[in-house]
Amino acid sequence: MEIAQLNCGDIFIQDDICSVLVRRGKGGKKRLVRFDESFKQHYEEYIRWKQTMGEPTTAGEPLLLSSNSGDHMCTRAIEKAFKRTAAKAGLPSHYSIHCLRHTYACQIYRASRYNLRLVQKQLGHSSIRTTEVYADVMEPDTQEALGRLYK
Repeated sequence: MEIAQLNCGDIFIQDDICSVLVRRGKGGKKRLVRFDESFKQHYEEYIRWKQTMGEPTTAGEPLLLSSNSGDHMCTRAIEKAFKRTAAKAGLPSHYSIHCLRHTYACQIYRASRYNLRLVQKQLGHSSIRTTEVYADVMEPDTQEALGRLYK
């Protein structure tokens, strides 16, 4: 739902600081999600593609435009597009966009040296309890810890 509602003007890129404004996250809350500089290249490439396709790219226009309605793509259409792309990539059919969110949460949790509060802010959870699911022990971390234990 958060992806479907994005407008072109909800992406902010200044120098090496990139962020996405989620206007209506869970519970109707607004938040700013930060990304690293590599996001800038992907976003700029996408905007150039939209322009070559004749799609509007001004601030109030949908980031993901439906060719049927001329408005924002609906969540179901985004999920179908994801499933087609995932199948082409050879991913199992049970993968979903929510799986991407879960993977992102686990990866940022690990990269932040297990800063659960940072993950909570990025995901827009009002309760840290919701975020704690990502703190569950991950297999690579278990193997690494066991390897250090016996050295």
